Amino acid sequence: MNVAKRPVVPDAQKDLLDGVQIRLCLLEELERFDQLLVDQHYLQNAHLVGERLRYVAESQGQWVGLMTWSAGCFHLKHREAWISWNPKQKKRRLPLVVNNSRFLILEGFHVPNLASRFMKLALARLSQDWQNAYGHEVLIAESFVDSQKYQGTCDKASGWTLLGQTQGFQRARPDFYQAHERPKQLWVRELRPGARTILRGRNLPPALQALEAKHPPECPQEPAQLRPMRRFFEGLSDWRHGSFDFALSSLVAVTVCALLCQVCLGQRDLAAFAADLTDAQMEALGFPRDWSRRGRHYRPPSESSFFRLLSHLPSRELEKSLLAWQDTVLGPRDSHGDQVAVDGKELLNSQGLEIASAYSVQDGRWLGSELVAQGSNEIPAVQALLRRAEIEGSLVTADALNTQTETARIIVQERGADYLLPVKGNHKGVQENVQQLHQGLSHGFSPSASGVLGPDV
Repeated sequence: MNVAKRPVVPDAQKDLLDGVQIRLCLLEELERFDQLLVDQHYLQNAHLVGERLRYVAESQGQWVGLMTWSAGCFHLKHREAWISWNPKQKKRRLPLVVNNSRFLILEGFHVPNLASRFMKLALARLSQDWQNAYGHEVLIAESFVDSQKYQGTCDKASGWTLLGQTQGFQRARPDFYQAHERPKQLWVRELRPGARTILRGRNLPPALQALEAKHPPECPQEPAQLRPMRRFFEGLSDWRHGSFDFALSSLVAVTVCALLCQVCLGQRDLAAFAADLTDAQMEALGFPRDWSRRGRHYRPPSESSFFRLLSHLPSRELEKSLLAWQDTVLGPRDSHGDQVAVDGKELLNSQGLEIASAYSVQDGRWLGSELVAQGSNEIPAVQALLRRAEIEGSLVTADALNTQTETARIIVQERGADYLLPVKGNHKGVQENVQQLHQGLSHGFSPSASGVLGPDV
């Protein structure tokens, strides 16, 4: 926040202060606005980063001051400590912080208290203007003051808090900073009471949740969990030849994490999910370093990487690796006395692709899946799945489509399990056969048992 020091016009001071008003810069005024910043602001630059607003201060129809607000800086050590939010919160909520990137009182209008009046009027409407322009309010304002030129008098008068000195870097692009060797004072201000508590809270208020909804679901796995998880997929057959940036085990681990977060598993969604990981998570997954950025950052996989993964990944090997990882997380499964549900479902966004899956009813654990062949139905897929799934000692249930002699034989004779399969009237002859079997076996039960079973079983 910087106000150039120029001569004042004493006779006009009171009228100027009493009549000053501010408004947003109009589109047709943009060229004039930026040119004045270039000509009169000490930075001689009108470039703004990210979301931005431009304000004009007027008195008696004349422009007397200019002010711009733009995206908050990606990393400020003193600000992060002042807010006390964690890296994941900062990554998702940084748009709620805005930077007073330019502040200029135009030549010929340097009246005492004009700068603080301008700032007060801007702060009073800033959050609502941001809501109107970008669909969300802002909670924290930050500003840099060049202590070699200014004393921060306006900031003190407007209720700002001095946190300390920056390290002397300026933002050149959304994710790139350049050294300018002129550390500045960092001033901050809450735009509403409790703003810092909101930013570091577990959940944002309903009015602000739409901002986080724009981000992919947050990956809950910590780096210490991702490293051993990735090792379970290192034995998968890799169809690629030559050198590549991302290990197959890394791509699979990211995909599994996205599945657990209920991400729609298209390559675009997976790439967005991977890009939203923290640097520590990316490091744990073995992503390559991004040397184009200052600091320790990593490069996430692109959409094309996930497209190739989804097209070539060996499904049977993947199932084996996933079951081994699941047993490590949940512990060994005792199948005796459990119930296993088998069902076929059409996958979302798959253009009709179906898959049959088996699950433990006791603990909800996944036991395997089999793709339904094109032009077929789920019966062969269910039979293939039952031949390898861990169902020994369990009671297997499925829908009426799978009430088949061969399916029942596999369950009992090959896998050592029991079945409970429904019969519907649309199975030609099956309902009559069951009724005849029941009638023939009813004499083998006591009268009480026969009455319990009833004639409609």
